[in-house]
Amino acid sequence: FWFGLLTGAGFAVLYTIVGIPLARISERRNRVWIIGISLAIWSVFTAMTGLSSDIAIGGTVVLSGFIVLLVCRVGVGIGEAGCTPPANSLIADYYPPAKRSAALGYYAMGVTLGTMLANAVGGQITDAFGWRAAFYVLGLPGVAIAILLVATVKEPPRGHCDPPGAAKSGSSDL
Repeated sequence: FWFGLLTGAGFAVLYTIVGIPLARISERRNRVWIIGISLAIWSVFTAMTGLSSDIAIGGTVVLSGFIVLLVCRVGVGIGEAGCTPPANSLIADYYPPAKRSAALGYYAMGVTLGTMLANAVGGQITDAFGWRAAFYVLGLPGVAIAILLVATVKEPPRGHCDPPGAAKSGSSDL
């Protein structure tokens, strides 16, 4: 039950709920900044997972380590939810229709590769330095990547690679 709460409700439910308003915001705001902020949130909460432990005041546990883990998972879910909608939108504006499928495929492949690398690298770090260090080492570089992304990726005009004559939308009716 508890593990399911961490991986299910703690992550997936919030990821889904927060993803919808973040997608709407992505329709009107700077998508590169949304991804950068989301990646930074995701990365900070990943690193903060390594800080999870019971918090006691005067010998009385006031905050369970499980609750700290759950809050970190919620933070990771919120951060991840802010990446996919603006990323898909950016890909649509960076690539013409004939090349979008491949670009979206490469983007989607990142989740699997990232998970594989996190397990491979994280496992080695855990063996050598403990599980907390693995979360620090895997989480903190994401903040630097978020800064690099915002500093180097340009926000293209909406519909930049749409074919001539394609309907332009100002806002969604959703």
